[in-house]
Parts: sequence; structure tokens; C-alpha cells
Amino acid sequence: MKEVYLDYAATTPTRKEVLAEALPYFTKKFGNPSSFHSAGLVAKRAVSGARDKIAKALNCEAEEIIFTGSGTESIALAIEGLAIRLTMERKSGIFVTQKTEHHAVLEAMNAVEQMGFEVVRLNVDEKGIVKLEELKKVLAEKGNEVKLVSIMYANNETGVIQPIEEIAKMCHEKGVLFHTDACQGAEYLNIDTKKLGVDLMTLNGSKIYAFKGTGLLYKKKSVSIEPLIRGGGHERGMRAGTENVPGIIALAKAIELAEKEKKSESKRLTKLRDYFIARVEKEIPLVRLNGSRDKRLANNINFSFEGIEGESILLRLNEEGIRVSTGSACTSQSLDPSHVLLAMGLPHELAHSSIRFSLGKFTTKQELDFTLKVLKETVKFLREISPAWKR
Repeated sequence: MKEVYLDYAATTPTRKEVLAEALPYFTKKFGNPSSFHSAGLVAKRAVSGARDKIAKALNCEAEEIIFTGSGTESIALAIEGLAIRLTMERKSGIFVTQKTEHHAVLEAMNAVEQMGFEVVRLNVDEKGIVKLEELKKVLAEKGNEVKLVSIMYANNETGVIQPIEEIAKMCHEKGVLFHTDACQGAEYLNIDTKKLGVDLMTLNGSKIYAFKGTGLLYKKKSVSIEPLIRGGGHERGMRAGTENVPGIIALAKAIELAEKEKKSESKRLTKLRDYFIARVEKEIPLVRLNGSRDKRLANNINFSFEGIEGESILLRLNEEGIRVSTGSACTSQSLDPSHVLLAMGLPHELAHSSIRFSLGKFTTKQELDFTLKVLKETVKFLREISPAWKR
């Protein structure tokens, strides 16, 4: 059976160039970077080199990079780490986010709320763009109390891109820190921290053809947070634990390749994305494209198919070797409708009928043609057998 992988927003395969760069640090160069003998120094130099490479891509200083075990950990370190610092200083305040964030941010905000901080969750419009007027109001009325705003760069379910530079400027005018979860956007969008104006930024390896279980937090030097994991003082005391040397090497190589290929790959995938969207909308009745048409990632397509549950479509496509998703992979065990789509104003039945097709480096037009053929047959069949479908 031919396999068509269209779930790159969930995770990506490791590129051969990335694996080749990292392999020696599993075997021949396996030293602990904290050891003072030659093997340890080899590993230490490799980690330092990787940090420098990433700092160049992010346009920041090497010491502003903190390696973590995932994007989720990076987010927790940014948000909860700041809250812990403020608590130690006996300070209160407000944290601000939006309702369509990844659960990693939403859960970190829940934790902050339990610590006694107020959390404001902004609404989004029908296209999934955060309502800036709500943020402006919060900053105008309570700017001196707001400690952090966290808005994701691009949504993991819909691919909707937020106006990060504008939000950062609004925050800084009030002296408020700004964090962004950039995990989905790193492969396609500008990650220059100076241009974006971010104080804290999260990236991870599994979305950019590196390893799962790797991530980083960019933390501006002037920002003070507390570590979540204490121990041996690794990562300048911000994240204890022996460094994942192969993972760090892989992450640096993947970021380097992404920066080099970003423009050409985004152009290629945008053409494929728009081709697939146009054909689906033309050839399948009663479908809805979820999220902004123009302010969306080059690789993300999210459709709702009226009258059918998304899980049913997913399972039938999977039987034909087509791998897609009904939403975030982190919540795929839940049968609840997408919180992202509900926040955008979709009724429960349409939110339940959504499918995310996310393209990637190895996606071809032939794969999309095959997927469309199977999708058309699947939608027709499921609607015909559905007692709720009005024919």
C-alpha cells in the first residue's frame, strides 16, 4: 500500500543530513559535555558550536539560548518560570494569552492561575486572528499590572499566522514582556528575534525535521525567570540535566537547513496548498476552509466537511494509507471538538467534522491528487450512510 503522509504539523521525519550530523555523537563522540577529559571537551565544543549556529539564525547572543527537552518544556519554562520568579519577589500581576493557543500554553496559564495570578484569555475572530482591540484595552487599562503576553506565531491546527511584530510593539510600549510559541512557524516564517521583537520564543525539533524530545527557549538577557528543573547547573543554571548532545546537534542543523531553504520551500508548498484547496472546494460540496486564506502557513489546510465526523474521515483515509489529523496530535486521544475551531465561532458539528492536511518536504502533487480521489469517495460514502445527512 502506498503511504501518503500529510501530518507534518504533528511531527516530521528526521532529514538524512540532520541524522548524519548527529550520528557521531551517539557513538564515537558520546562524551558528557560536563566532563573535563578530552571526550567531554569534544562534546562541549559541539554543543557550543550548535548554540552559536542557532544564535546566528535567531539573531541573538549564544547565551540567550536555553536547550530544553521539548517545545512544551520551553513554554512552561517561559511562562511558569516567570511566575515563580514573580512569586519569589512577592509580586502579583496579569498574564495574557489567546483562546486558540496550543494546550502547552493553555495548561501553563492554568498553572499560573493556580499560583494566584490573573489570566486574561483573548478572543479571536472568525478567521482565527487574535482580537487586537481586546489586547489594546487590557494594556491600556491594566498595562502596569500585565507581566507577560504569550501569543503563538502560527496555529498548529489551522496554520493561521498572528501579527507577532505588531503585538510585540504594543507590549513593549507598556513595558510588558512578550513570548511566542514559534514551533509551527520555524520552518516557514522569519525567526529573527530582533525583527520580531520577542523577549521569549519557543522552538522545537520535531516540527523541523530534527529529533523528537528536543527544543529551546530564546530568553532575552534582560529577562529574569526561574528554572523548573534544578540540579547540576547546566544551561547556565536554567535547565539541569546532562545535555542531549545528538539532539542539540540535530536541532542546530535542522534550523540551518530551514533558514537556507525557507523561501523556496514555502513557495513550493504554497502552490501545492492552494492547488489542493481549490480542487477540494470545487469538487466536494459543502466544505469549509477553516482559518484565514492569506495569513496561513504554506503547509497547512484545515477543512470541515458538513454532515460527517472528522474521525470517520480520518479512519477511512488511514485505511488507504493516507495519514492526516483531526487537530492537534497532543489532544488526539480526546473526542471533544477542537477548542481552536470553537473559539473561531464554528458550531460543534462543524468543529467535529474537521480534518487537517499538513504538507511537508516530501509532499508531491501526485500524492495530493491521490488523496483528493480517496477523499471524494470517502465523503460521498459517509454522507450516504449517515442518518443525519439531508440528501
